[in-house]
Amino acid sequence: MTVGTRPRTHRAHTRAQATGAASAILRPVLESPRRPARVLAAFPAGVYLEVRAELEPHVVAVVTGEATRLPNAVVLNAPLPRVTVGDEASVGDGSIEVGHLSLRAHRWWDPAPPLGPVDPVRLAHALPQLTELCDRSARRPGLEGNGAVALLAEACAEASLLNGIMASEQLVGLGPGLTPSGDDVLAGLLVALRHLGAAAGVDRAVWLADWLAAAVTFDARGRTTPISATLLHCAARGEASGEVLAVLRGLAGRQALEPALHRLLGLGHTSGADLACGMRIGLAAVAGLAGQNGGGSSRAGSPRGGRRDKGDRGGGGR
Repeated sequence: MTVGTRPRTHRAHTRAQATGAASAILRPVLESPRRPARVLAAFPAGVYLEVRAELEPHVVAVVTGEATRLPNAVVLNAPLPRVTVGDEASVGDGSIEVGHLSLRAHRWWDPAPPLGPVDPVRLAHALPQLTELCDRSARRPGLEGNGAVALLAEACAEASLLNGIMASEQLVGLGPGLTPSGDDVLAGLLVALRHLGAAAGVDRAVWLADWLAAAVTFDARGRTTPISATLLHCAARGEASGEVLAVLRGLAGRQALEPALHRLLGLGHTSGADLACGMRIGLAAVAGLAGQNGGGSSRAGSPRGGRRDKGDRGGGGR
């Protein structure tokens, strides 16, 4: 041994163990073989990880209890790790490893709980209330007055698939931020059509949701931000944040609408208002279609081949 040197020792890198409550849609990602990931965005109340996989959701949100509980989130029972954008992480084999933290899910929650049956008349009465509350709010949608939003509203009211897809194609990825305004409008619309359409027995609305969902999620990763692409996939299946789900319950008469909408409108710079805009379009479509021959329609020709799945049980911030 050379004088003045010491044998080199290697310290094992230890991680703090933590648990959290995870969205049920993350189970396939968490329980699959471990995959590399990177920190996509980091905020005081949340860290977003992009998993290098074709699975959806390919973006996982690790958040505190104070953050918006997105449908792709794990709510942490510990302080967030200190990380920066671009840091390496990993997801799989039952855990999420990021920074000094190793996180496992100790329970699961459903991001698309069914509303249960709702009288279409109740939804028709809720529409002017939602409209008034949105119109008098100081929180305005980011695309207010945009022609594509107007076209989308008209198409949904008429259940015009062609015009609906044309409008949706113009809105995907439209606007700045982690979740562009166009994507938030579409997410609110898809969730409302699927939840409210199924709850009120308006098959035509669910059929429309199926086709619009197929259009907006096709190659979504190439047309918008990674976080927003994942949230569009979630909305396509009826999965949404707690704030969106609360507004749906308010529209269905399960809880007070005004405070729920107030919380939603407070999300982000315009995200909450954009989501509410899409939900308003969806509610108007469901209420209108319910009055047309009872709202019934064959599901033949649906991109799901007429199969009812989780999204049909009755169930996407900048």
